[in-house]
Amino acid sequence: MKSKLNPSMTITHFGRRLFFAFSVVLVSLGFCWSLQAQNIQPRPVARVISEPSATAGLVRPRRVKVEDSAPAETAADIKAPVADPTPIERRAFEQTNLARAENGLATLTWDPELCRMARAHSELMAEEGFFSHKNPDGLQLKDRARMSGIAPFRVIGENIAYNKGYDDPGGFAVEKWMTSSGHRANILYAGFQSAAIGSFVAADGSVYLTQIFIAR
Repeated sequence: MKSKLNPSMTITHFGRRLFFAFSVVLVSLGFCWSLQAQNIQPRPVARVISEPSATAGLVRPRRVKVEDSAPAETAADIKAPVADPTPIERRAFEQTNLARAENGLATLTWDPELCRMARAHSELMAEEGFFSHKNPDGLQLKDRARMSGIAPFRVIGENIAYNKGYDDPGGFAVEKWMTSSGHRANILYAGFQSAAIGSFVAADGSVYLTQIFIAR
């Protein structure tokens, strides 16, 4: 007499095997995800603006005309010496002049006074944790220029940038500035004669850059 398989027992046995196999797959997937999560590298970040944060949506060059540039009584009388451009600053300056040359414009000359002012603003942004043309004391570009003793001038402009995790922070900043209408307008403004970039590298590797243009 032939034995008959009990259907209920067969299904139960199959179900147990299926559950075991499914559990193994889940454990394997969880292990792989754990390995991937451990290997995730921090993504580079970047930010640029050409207007104070309160009006960042209105993208246009940040310039001050001659009528706003009268020297203030509190302008600095002593100008601290400025060293040669750092590699980051030099790279950004060279890329800026390259962009101007490619668009048929005269190249800009390096201005040590603007570098001093730009470095001070970049360092302040890093230390005070803000990203704006207006500093915590409420001083705008023209005010900072007066306090730095950079006056009189016919027109002045400024771009700022922040990035982290890039091998070429100076070149990358110019690349991003050139994709923004406001920053690009500053870089390609024919009236500017001189410029400088001031950079500051924070302890966490964040790079702050301030680019200032001027026509005296």
